[in-house]
Amino acid sequence: MTTAKSPVAHNAEKFVPVQTRSERPKSFVPADFSAPTNRDAEWKYSPVDKFAPLFVDEAAQAQLNYDVDAPEGVEVDSIAANEGPRGRAFIPENIASAIAHARTEQALLVRIPAEQEIAEPVRVRISGDDATKRSLGHIVLHAERHARGTVILEYTGSALHSENVEIVLDDESSLKVIALHEWNDDTVHLGIHHATVGRAAAIDHSIVTFGGSAVRVNPEVHLDGNGAESDVRGLYYADSGQHFEHQVYIDHAAERTRTDVNYKGALQGSGARTVWIGDVLIREGAVGTDSYEQNRNLVLSDGARADSVPNLEIECGDIEGAGHASATGRFDEEHLFYLMARGIDELSARRLVVHGFLNEIVQQLDDEALAERVQNRLEEELKVADAAIAAIYEREQAEKERK
Repeated sequence: MTTAKSPVAHNAEKFVPVQTRSERPKSFVPADFSAPTNRDAEWKYSPVDKFAPLFVDEAAQAQLNYDVDAPEGVEVDSIAANEGPRGRAFIPENIASAIAHARTEQALLVRIPAEQEIAEPVRVRISGDDATKRSLGHIVLHAERHARGTVILEYTGSALHSENVEIVLDDESSLKVIALHEWNDDTVHLGIHHATVGRAAAIDHSIVTFGGSAVRVNPEVHLDGNGAESDVRGLYYADSGQHFEHQVYIDHAAERTRTDVNYKGALQGSGARTVWIGDVLIREGAVGTDSYEQNRNLVLSDGARADSVPNLEIECGDIEGAGHASATGRFDEEHLFYLMARGIDELSARRLVVHGFLNEIVQQLDDEALAERVQNRLEEELKVADAAIAAIYEREQAEKERK
């Protein structure tokens, strides 16, 4: 365990800010951290005031409902803080995560036993009914050696919720994890997904975020075994007044590891805000690493803002490749031209571009029922977006006529 105080400048002369993602202090003890402020690099884009109740080191005021639908062969149980594999995948890096770990006496455990291949997904439905009372949670997902399976986490209702999702992949296992956030608009959700991936193991991790007032769920993937792989993707759609944030951290610690990160988002309405930060660390011994990350955002109306910050830290000179890309804009003019050249009017072409832009992530979910659910939600969002798209179109037409 690494224990350190949060980097708060109690003494300005001694204060040395954290320079890299890997240097953040870690501890299971909430008292080792100070409450975050927007002066902290990790929280400077976040609505700290909304998350503040989750920084209080007290027992939970409410409990969420957990409904687990697991196929035969999957172990579903509870696990105490001192029982393995809980605590194997991570050490908390902020006060909310440390509180959620310390104050959750019994975590939900979903384990796929060794040599088992589960054809049907495990569905964990998590729901709340009160956004004024603080709730805490901890989930452990464990794929043992040679295990194969899918776990879908579905979030609905209203909540003020802080949560850790700990994901452990033993050697030569494969696990797909999908988190779907369809919270009510009054929900505040702060979560971290920590994954440790063993030798020749592979994780496929997706986050889809539609609902909530402020939702910040950050995935971390630690490729700790030689030949480990990860595909990390996300889809988010923020409306007026919503804040959706994802800070991705990929840690290449072993040899011949591979990662592909692809997050896409759309925003509409005044005050719609999204934040994506992608940190990739390729450690000194990570020979043969192949890593790429990208984030693209489509802004559908005035008054919306998307922040996108890719970061790449390379300590090894013998790698296959490493890169990143980031883009934020309204519409791809080449795609519009292609559609309009085939007789589609401009307004319809713009709507089709939005569909095509986001469907790339939907198609990779690889679960028919979930993909249909996400598609239906996108249809609802795009109906609202039609007015915004039409307004942009009318404004641009007016500007063309003035010129």
